[in-house]
Amino acid sequence: MKCKICSSETDFFSEAEILFKYKIKYYNCLNCGFVQTEFPYWIEEAYSNAINHSDIGLLKRNLDYSKATKNVLSWYFKPDSNFIDYGAGYGVFVRMMRDYGYKFYWNDKYCENMFAAEFESDKSGVEKFDALTAFEVFEHLENPVNEVEEMLKFSDNILFSTFLFPESKPKPGEWWYYALDHGQHLSLYSLKSLQVLASKFNKNFYTNGKNVHIFTDMKLNGFIFKIITYPLISDIFNLLIRRKSLLDSDYKFVLEKLKKSNS
Repeated sequence: MKCKICSSETDFFSEAEILFKYKIKYYNCLNCGFVQTEFPYWIEEAYSNAINHSDIGLLKRNLDYSKATKNVLSWYFKPDSNFIDYGAGYGVFVRMMRDYGYKFYWNDKYCENMFAAEFESDKSGVEKFDALTAFEVFEHLENPVNEVEEMLKFSDNILFSTFLFPESKPKPGEWWYYALDHGQHLSLYSLKSLQVLASKFNKNFYTNGKNVHIFTDMKLNGFIFKIITYPLISDIFNLLIRRKSLLDSDYKFVLEKLKKSNS
């Protein structure tokens, strides 16, 4: 089996039971360290619910990533620009960011948006966004290179999350991020695999060394990126950021749309 990141040879790495019923194989790239599953024949069943039932950390995760995003946008971008959340799920993150005063829109092919339905990217009138966020998306990708290429159609800058595969190379059952109960995590990234992925698109790559990363054309101070996106530390920088919420204007916008649709 060829690596889906660098096309090098992979070795059989381990087996595990997913969805409490299917025994599947994992393969590890000999060059970049990327870990991928065998062909995901179970994926339709795994996504019978777009958001899996065991994802009880969804709200806390969105809160944490919104703090890191506020810091990154305030430090490196014009905060009044337009942004997009890719693989937005129910829209919790988009709603949070708009509440914080950032013009966020969303894109998701598979999940009904419940909290920011009226702010779909296709209806935004924006051709290119200043930054794209993709939180808890990369590990779900069956073909990461193709998907990143799709993301770059929306923005030249991709701020994303995925927990780095530890250098100790834990097997399934030794690391929670395999997410065996729902079977949706198909791709696990080493640091080198993300560096290779960025280089395929001539992007600079920066990381906090844990779970937040960026592909960008900009040249950033790696240390600053790390501290403003690192858990808990990002909270401190958030205290300095104040913007006018879009909640009131969004409410009026939604009411006006409802009025027109019912008249």
